[in-house]
Amino acid sequence: MDDTENLNQKTTSNRIFYLVLFLAVVLAGFLCKTMSNVLIPVVLSFMLSFVFLPIIKKLNVKTGIPWVISSLIIVILFFIILLGITSILVTSLTGIISEFPKYETRFMSIYQLIADNLGIEIDNTKSLFQNLWTSLKVREYTQKLAVSLSSGVISFSKTLFLIALMTAFILLEMRLTKRKMHYAFKDNRAKITRISNQIINQTMRYISIKFFISLATGVLCGITSLIIGLDFPIVWGFLAFIMNFIPIFGSIISVGLTTIFSLIQFYPNWGKTLFIFLFMLTVNMVLGNILEPRIEGKNLGISPVIILISLSLWGYIWGFTGMLLAVPLMVIIKIVCENIEYLKGLAILIGNDPRQSPPQQTEESNTIN
Repeated sequence: MDDTENLNQKTTSNRIFYLVLFLAVVLAGFLCKTMSNVLIPVVLSFMLSFVFLPIIKKLNVKTGIPWVISSLIIVILFFIILLGITSILVTSLTGIISEFPKYETRFMSIYQLIADNLGIEIDNTKSLFQNLWTSLKVREYTQKLAVSLSSGVISFSKTLFLIALMTAFILLEMRLTKRKMHYAFKDNRAKITRISNQIINQTMRYISIKFFISLATGVLCGITSLIIGLDFPIVWGFLAFIMNFIPIFGSIISVGLTTIFSLIQFYPNWGKTLFIFLFMLTVNMVLGNILEPRIEGKNLGISPVIILISLSLWGYIWGFTGMLLAVPLMVIIKIVCENIEYLKGLAILIGNDPRQSPPQQTEESNTIN
């Protein structure tokens, strides 16, 4: 009888726990959506800190450069490079705008062909966008897109300095993290240290591998665009680089936009457009679907279904930035779930085939200094 009562109590407590957990997740999602302007710079700063931490440790140990100076050097160099890339992209986009009449004429020819085949009315005395607004009624969407892009640029410029400042302070604080954890979590020190090390190691590993794979994709696409004569190759190389961080959909968008622009530029020459499409498709398939999984192995295994759900949820909560951070955030959530008894089942559901998961190491490398 006592066993039956204990079982019932345990079942009831489990139900209450999962109900509270569900409500907590919903509340957390609402807060992330509401406080996105505050949380996005903080999360980006922590992600960058995880990537910079091993570099700073090597500089500190091998060259003897003090931790504070190493942190400032790395952060300043990174954001100088980022500002330089941004300046180049702005110049290229300005060039696209200045060359717009040329592309409008070519696109008008393609639009004429499509309109004739689909029976859409077209007025040759009007410009391309006048015809599009009349036939397809896209004025409202174009205005919304313009407002969204302008607000995005303004928001990015405002938060860039804040991210740099927070990243520097987080890195400075990390030198004391191990000591603080020693005193703050005396009873669960080993477990907290293991979780922290796993989060830093796997997040750093994912972002580093993704960065170099995306960089290789961007460089190959940019160089190929330059060789074949596609205008503004830097733009298409950077687009391939940044969109590759978004699983599944990013590469599709990158290949699609570059192919559409090449069609506009080279029309009616279909050969170069076909080459651009096939080359970019091959590069993304080989690097993203063959090379990247071989390098990453199964340590970061997240179910493809969970990735799609995560992209949708974080894209809704934080927009484009959320889609970039979706996989690293799911890796962190999975690690936390693996180390909480009640949530181990959820960690298995988030991951890939559990038979392919390597056993957890009993001792993690001393990542936090």
